[in-house]
Amino acid sequence: MASETAVLWFRRDLRLDDHAALLSATERADKVLGLFVLDERLLRPSGAPRVAFLYGCLRELADQLDGRLLVVHGDPVTEVSKAARAVGAASVHVTADCAPYGTTRDRAVAKELAQHGIEWVETGSPYAVTPGQVTKPDGEPYRVFTAFYRAWLRRGWHSPARKSTVEWIAPEHAPKIPKDPDIGEMKLPEPGEKAAKRVWKRFLKDGLGGYDAERDRPDHDGTTRLSPYLHWGCVHPRTLLADLAGHRGAGVESLRSEIAWREFHADVLWHRPDAARRNYDKRFDRIAYDEDRSTFDSWCEGRTGYPIVDAGMRQLLAEGWMHNRVRMIVASFLVKDLHLPWWWGARHFMRHLVDGDLASNQLNWQWVAGSGTDAAPYFRIFNPTTQGEKFDPQGDYVRKYVPELRGIPGKAVHQPWKHQPEGYPEPVVDHAHERQVALDRFNRVKRS
Repeated sequence: MASETAVLWFRRDLRLDDHAALLSATERADKVLGLFVLDERLLRPSGAPRVAFLYGCLRELADQLDGRLLVVHGDPVTEVSKAARAVGAASVHVTADCAPYGTTRDRAVAKELAQHGIEWVETGSPYAVTPGQVTKPDGEPYRVFTAFYRAWLRRGWHSPARKSTVEWIAPEHAPKIPKDPDIGEMKLPEPGEKAAKRVWKRFLKDGLGGYDAERDRPDHDGTTRLSPYLHWGCVHPRTLLADLAGHRGAGVESLRSEIAWREFHADVLWHRPDAARRNYDKRFDRIAYDEDRSTFDSWCEGRTGYPIVDAGMRQLLAEGWMHNRVRMIVASFLVKDLHLPWWWGARHFMRHLVDGDLASNQLNWQWVAGSGTDAAPYFRIFNPTTQGEKFDPQGDYVRKYVPELRGIPGKAVHQPWKHQPEGYPEPVVDHAHERQVALDRFNRVKRS
């Protein structure tokens, strides 16, 4: 090992195990400065739940490093170079950022470092397979998940990175992690790498076997609950996949597929960064949307008169999280029953989700809206009543989040208009009518 100093710039990799960029740094240097930059370009559009969870993850990481984590606030182009020069670092090591802003920012940081003779080293990414590496034989990206998934499985991924022995450089001051933003009474998941390991270990023991059947049931605790940890890199998907290799069954295959969906969306955004804000399928630029802010507010507040929709929206406000099946139901309701733009809903989700992830959020919304790659067929319009009856058959999920309906037993809770519960609104729209309106609008786009 050369006698030199390196900087490890933490971003979406807030852990010490299975950390390829950390291993790269220790192979080059005998001393490493751990750095995190609080970047307003990323903090400003983030909702309070996600920021609070980030700060918690940083505190846990700082504890693991015995306080030897430098946390600064400012422009990364300036701050990374400043920190590296202050400790005489020969190299700055990062996990590659594949998102639109991150790639642009990193080019600017690398250019600034080069002017001071400091090497920029990217190792790995937040994904098992770095976006852009799974392509068709002709080099074109996949537009359909099933084909991507087969190619992704064939390509495979690296084993988890081995542990590193590190001498961390102590910064002059304790980590300056801001006070958490106000999230009211919302209770967030326990942050950090240690918590992620506990959640994953518990799921492997108690949840994996039934995952295939249980993951669509919002009334059951059948999902992994790992999404916030994956977003901030408290655990790497490579670790999950390595652990899954020792198991068999439908639950394993289903979870591996869900991990691949996350990778597929990141790959799509890598090739089409404009899809974060615009329709992937440009034909949908011509579709007619309404702009009724009052119905949008009813949707945001969980006051639509459709119980499964309202339960999901209230869960989001109460917990900063929503069950994935319900995310699809409420998204379909916004776009195809209320005829509002998908990006209105996507922005609302990103403001409130603790696991808000640009690629997964935006492209899942486009999947529901029909405007994305591998999109749901335009005629797939979720009926909120039958969806509730199917996936919340006893109504327990609805009653948990919609107290006005707790007096209605069983699945009857999904048709409250038959019982006239006090304080609960009438449906804001008639689903059968709005379904036909949506079909008419989508048909016009299809023919154009």
